[in-house]
Amino acid sequence: MGRLMAIEGRKNAQDARRGKIFTKVIRELTVAARAGGGDPKSNPRLRLAMDRGLAVNMARDVMERAIKKATGELEGVSYEEIRYEGYAPGGVAVIVDCMTDNKVRTVADVRHAFTKCGGNLGTDGSVSFMFKRLGVLSYLPGTDQEAVENAAIEAGADDIVVYPDDGSIDVLTGPDSFEAVKQAMEAAGLPPEHAEVGLRADNDIAVSGDTAQAVLKMIHMLEDLDDVQNVYSNADVKA
Repeated sequence: MGRLMAIEGRKNAQDARRGKIFTKVIRELTVAARAGGGDPKSNPRLRLAMDRGLAVNMARDVMERAIKKATGELEGVSYEEIRYEGYAPGGVAVIVDCMTDNKVRTVADVRHAFTKCGGNLGTDGSVSFMFKRLGVLSYLPGTDQEAVENAAIEAGADDIVVYPDDGSIDVLTGPDSFEAVKQAMEAAGLPPEHAEVGLRADNDIAVSGDTAQAVLKMIHMLEDLDDVQNVYSNADVKA
């Protein structure tokens, strides 16, 4: 009985996590379609959101329904994009991108996570100058490094980062060239494990011990909020 309860508890946790991911994808689909139209061929942001939905096994009809709600073909909820900035313990800079239909609820939830974990919510622009917007195509350890580098250079990528601890690879692009580079890498037989346009810090801050645990706790609390789409930080967590 105990083992069955453990399995059921684990499944419930996985289902809850999957539900949160689906919520975030649907909100991104909604905002992307409302901003740039419901045709992914002419709306790169929508196409990227659909790719993310497919990656988490979201059914196409669910995505299409969200898009139709956004474009007015079906009745739906209106979401607003909001960004919050602040600091986690250790002086770590944090940016929280949200989509919400209730700003009062969202700011209260975000402020609670910062305060509970020893951080401070700041003002607009307080840390965003430390980050730049980039496209990132990520490859798992064991991927042919030479093949990725050659294809990325040919595709016009801005930079290639190989992480010495495990051999994983990130191909970096400008936001405007992201889709073209992604398509070129896929055409070369090198589809990325994960691809997104997001923020990356210019310089990282090393944290360890109790400070690192507090930073990770805060980031996880923020990521678990339904209204939060993405959390970015300049933390370099040391074991």
